[in-house]
Amino acid sequence: MEKLEREIMQVSKEIAVKFIESQRLSPSNFEEIFPSIYRVVMETALKGREKLDTEGVA
Repeated sequence: MEKLEREIMQVSKEIAVKFIESQRLSPSNFEEIFPSIYRVVMETALKGREKLDTEGVA
């Protein structure tokens, strides 16, 4: 896996753990919710990377 993908997975996992600890996520709905968490983290990371690339060019 690419470094960014590993980092996205790690952050998503940490967010899921926090949701489980706060009882907003349970094993029964993990499969339904985790892909949404992962997608939001991935989109945010990619937008941040784009912004850094754009600022680096200017």
